[in-house]
Amino acid sequence: MLEVKGVHSYYGKSHILHGVSLELKEGELVCLLGRNGVGKSTTLKSIMGVVRPAAGSIRFRGQELCGKEPFKISRLGVGYVPEDRRIFRSLTVHENLLMGIKSGQQSAEGEAWSVEKVYRLFPRLEERKNNKGGHLSGGEQQMLTVVRTLMGNPRLILVDEPTEGLAPLIVKDVLDMLVTVRKSGVTVLMVEQNFNAAIKVADRFYIMSKGVIVFSGNREELLAAEEVRKNYLEV
Repeated sequence: MLEVKGVHSYYGKSHILHGVSLELKEGELVCLLGRNGVGKSTTLKSIMGVVRPAAGSIRFRGQELCGKEPFKISRLGVGYVPEDRRIFRSLTVHENLLMGIKSGQQSAEGEAWSVEKVYRLFPRLEERKNNKGGHLSGGEQQMLTVVRTLMGNPRLILVDEPTEGLAPLIVKDVLDMLVTVRKSGVTVLMVEQNFNAAIKVADRFYIMSKGVIVFSGNREELLAAEEVRKNYLEV
């Protein structure tokens, strides 16, 4: 579904990504792990077109994304969940969901995401539907920003640090939600620093250090790679 090859990205003259390559198959939940400041978020922004790669290729379902505007990438079926959530704090949960609707797309299994479907899968949001976004807990805000993205019927969502700053019990709720999203047919690329959270839900893992991918493998391979985890992760 997604193939990233040899991507180099910059902020001004600062060279952030040094030939990053990774891939996702349809229906996977893949996690990009690494310490703070190694280029994980820049990788997502490069895929989404928020940062324009200086070199390399990013193909989504066979279509080249490099050089495309973010809104055009979104219309192709890529959703982006930013680290800072960016919900509308003065709008209700229900109104926030309506803001995410984009016409003309269907989900992977053919059933378009709707407010009714969201409330069916995530009843906590239905309980809070008349609450202002700014009155939600951190975990509820995270859930809201994910499902608002789903309202655009993406085939792939890029989720940046979904568990950051959340209490352990709330982390479990957010991870369970992402598993539900994956089971619904949406492919997920998640950026995380929390190894203990990611290892519970992801199918495969990439580890990044200083703008370079230093490891790729499944759960068993990552658990066996003790030296890699000690050198590149905060565990």
